[in-house]
Amino acid sequence: MVHLSKVKKGKQAQKSQREQKEAEDTATPYVYGTHYAVEELPEHVMSEQEMPADVAFRLVKDELSLDGNPLLNLASFVTTYMEDEAQNLMTDAMSKNFIDFEEYPQTASIQNRCINMIANLLHAPTNEGSGDQDCIGTSTIGSSEAIMLATLAMKKRWQKKRKAEGKDWTRPNIVMNSAVQVCWEKAARYFEVEEKYVYCTETRYVIDPKEAVDMVDENTIGICAILGTTYTGQYEDVKAINDLLKAKNIDCPIHVDAASGGFVAPFVRPELEWDFRLEKVVSINVSGHKYGLVYPGVGWVFWRSPEYLPEELIFNVNYLGSNQATFTLNFSKGASHVIGQYYQLIRLGKHGFRSIMHNLTQISDYLASELEKLGFVLMSDGNGRGLPLVAFRMKPSEDRLYDEFALAHVLRQRGWVVPAYTMAPHSNQLKMMRIVLREDFSMHRCNILIEDFKSGLKSLEEMDEEMIKRYTHYIKAHSVRKIPQEHSHYKNEKHSLQGKTGKTHGVC
Repeated sequence: MVHLSKVKKGKQAQKSQREQKEAEDTATPYVYGTHYAVEELPEHVMSEQEMPADVAFRLVKDELSLDGNPLLNLASFVTTYMEDEAQNLMTDAMSKNFIDFEEYPQTASIQNRCINMIANLLHAPTNEGSGDQDCIGTSTIGSSEAIMLATLAMKKRWQKKRKAEGKDWTRPNIVMNSAVQVCWEKAARYFEVEEKYVYCTETRYVIDPKEAVDMVDENTIGICAILGTTYTGQYEDVKAINDLLKAKNIDCPIHVDAASGGFVAPFVRPELEWDFRLEKVVSINVSGHKYGLVYPGVGWVFWRSPEYLPEELIFNVNYLGSNQATFTLNFSKGASHVIGQYYQLIRLGKHGFRSIMHNLTQISDYLASELEKLGFVLMSDGNGRGLPLVAFRMKPSEDRLYDEFALAHVLRQRGWVVPAYTMAPHSNQLKMMRIVLREDFSMHRCNILIEDFKSGLKSLEEMDEEMIKRYTHYIKAHSVRKIPQEHSHYKNEKHSLQGKTGKTHGVC
């Protein structure tokens, strides 16, 4: 009984202390004067008690300050700037579930307007006089979901054809460049499609059209062509692939991954034939959150006609109050990004998009010329022949003690995130760097970056061998934080191309 009494008194004392702290917090309503300021934030188990809204806001905001500055993140293609008016519209729509067409019919209408407008840029076939939208398409969370849908559509169409012919339909494959974004590897692995790669070389970083067409066999569901590769931003020659397929009378569709270039090429190189103008192109994906100028969370996928989107992929539901068709991998999602996309389309118009893309092209060409003056070897195409980015590497040298990764970390000290990485497989492990120019990258900021490149190179050149070794050791020991999503069980996964290409610093 004495023991239980002591336990009871101990619990009462703890409760009394907590109540006293809470009373003090109320008396001193200042975030850093509360007991929360001297307690660790929950990481594994939810706390029993509530936390005042202002305290929760301040503590989370403080932690997020440790993230990098999006404006200085030159690794990402993803939009980092939108006007206040667009942000206000998107904030107002955050509580809307986009999929609920019955409750939010105008939002559904806005999506269809976006489909019409973007499909028009891609020269989608029109149904004149029918009043239908120009192309079969849908909004997605991003190009990854769009590519999953396109891959499924190609696979199902191929299987249906094979079954009708009484042939084996269990071994589909897809032909693509080894420099594809990882979402293509995901699509192939998730949906059990064999990957057939056209590998890059030390001098060619895009798909070889002839080699790609030669790889096509009776089990090929399609060829993926990229309008703006992740590594170098180059446009693959979709027309050459199309023409070879036609010349050889090969019944094989092309899907164009225009995640990055779909909102650039139509305004910078309108004469370039890569889209639905080409007979063999049956589907295209674009990312609204890249050069579509919307914050992360929206993509688009289109098909030439209904025959390329098998009916078995479309589901009809009525439990939201009306009959509606859905053919996305996700169901519920916010309406904000579709509304943000529509704002950008009507706000800027073709002239606005054209002006922005031409400015970025001009600045990227200037940056490329300045980096070339500093001794770098360019790996990207300028003058609008590729994305507004600059991919480059250092000239081979046996005397130089540092590499691209060391330079990337020196620039990081100034705040710039410039990715250093190795090229796709079969490229002799070429080390390279890449700078992506987004809407908010002005000429003034470009010149600041160039000066920081000069300073970074000078500081590296002044280091002797011992200093370089110590610097490299410091980078390995301190600069790479543990990523929360990296579970120890999966950290050594080497199935993907990206897993085989060595260390990558900040590529997305």
